[in-house]
Amino acid sequence: MFTGIIESFGNVVSIEKELDNLHFTIQSPISSELKIDQSVAHNGVCLTVVKLGEGTHTVTAIHETLSKTNLGSVQLGDLVNLERCMQMNGRLDGHIVQGHVDQTAKCIALEEENGSWLYTFQYDNSLGNVTVEKGSICVNGISLTVVNSREDQFSVAIIPYTFENTNLRNVKPGDTINLEFDIIGKYVARLIGNKSWS
Repeated sequence: MFTGIIESFGNVVSIEKELDNLHFTIQSPISSELKIDQSVAHNGVCLTVVKLGEGTHTVTAIHETLSKTNLGSVQLGDLVNLERCMQMNGRLDGHIVQGHVDQTAKCIALEEENGSWLYTFQYDNSLGNVTVEKGSICVNGISLTVVNSREDQFSVAIIPYTFENTNLRNVKPGDTINLEFDIIGKYVARLIGNKSWS
């Protein structure tokens, strides 16, 4: 379980292909504190640490993960957002995030608004996922608040701290991001059979 509060960047220093799997080696400030078998969210995707090195850790993404997230397009030198799982005695500063990406979305607009940034994302709403105005959404592992909720798109307003300390600063129109929709909203939508909220 995660909160969507990013701890640090990770720099992708190695990508190795093994059959349909990709092994990512990440260099980060928290890598030396990790343990084998530990769960860490990478761009919002919960992955297990399988190897440790000098200031690095390695995780494996299988075909299912690569096909449903943006990890398949990650390249050497890319920055990924990292978050270790939450501690049960800690504050939930973001919202409840499982680290299970529901689908990807495409950035279709980016506007600088004199000190903040407004990103607009479009997603395939045929999968039954919904956003709610002022509700929570997880974008590349970042807990954010929805604005301008529509049937197949939504926007998020980004403050300077989030812009500088997550990989959203590298996202531009046309790029693909990972989405995890609010768990409470998903259960409610399933219960009432609603496919499109705004």
